[in-house]
Amino acid sequence: MKQRRKLGEIFVEQNLLTDKMVERVIAISKSLNKRFGTVLEEMGLITGEELAYALARQYDCKMISNFSGGSFSPQVLDIIPAEAALQHLLFPLKREGDKLALAMADPTNTKVVGNIAANNNLSVIPFVATSKEINKAICKNYFGMDITEPTRKSVLLVDDDKLIIESVSRMLNKEYLVYTAIDGMEAYKEALSKKPNVILTDKEMPKLDGYKLMSSLKNLPETKAIPI
Repeated sequence: MKQRRKLGEIFVEQNLLTDKMVERVIAISKSLNKRFGTVLEEMGLITGEELAYALARQYDCKMISNFSGGSFSPQVLDIIPAEAALQHLLFPLKREGDKLALAMADPTNTKVVGNIAANNNLSVIPFVATSKEINKAICKNYFGMDITEPTRKSVLLVDDDKLIIESVSRMLNKEYLVYTAIDGMEAYKEALSKKPNVILTDKEMPKLDGYKLMSSLKNLPETKAIPI
C-alpha cells in the first residue's frame, strides 16, 4: 500500500511552515492529544483552506469550496441525518446512481463514511472541504439558518425549563441580544449560526447535555473561543 505523505511535509513544501515549526507543533499536538492539523489551525499558523488543500493532497481527494449556497435535494440530504452531519462534519453533495459525492472535513473518518456507504448501498466519493464551509451548508440546507454576525453583544441561553429561559432572558435582554435553545442540539445549531459572545447552559438536557455541548463546540474552530 502506498504510504501517505505527512501533512508537515506538504506544508513545508508549500513554504507555509519550516521543519523546526513542524517539530514543535507535533510536540504540542501530542501533549494536547489533538490532531496536528487542528493545532496548526487553532494557533493561526495555517488557514482552514490551507488545511483542507493539504488534506486533499495527502489523501488523494479533490477539494471543494463555495458550495454552501447551492441547492440540494431532500433525497440527498436524507442520506445523512442532520445530527450525524453536525457531529462528523459531513455534507452530502450529490447522488448519481449508486455513487454519493460527500464533503468531509476529516478524510480519516473512514468508519463513519463506511457505515453510510453500507447502510445506503452506495459508493462514496470523498471531497475535502473546510469545517467552516460544511457548517454553513448544514445550517442553511438542514435548518434553514444562515450564519450571521451579531450586531450587539449576545448571549445564548440553553435550558429545557421554559420558566428559567423566560426569567433569565428578562434579566439579560436589557444589555444583551438573547438567543435561546431548549436542548443541546438546538443550542449547537444556534451557536454555529449566531456566534454568540457567551453561552449559558444547563448541565442536564435532552439530546446533548451541557458537557457534550461544550465539548462539541470546543472542537470547532468557529466556536472554540466562545466562553461557556
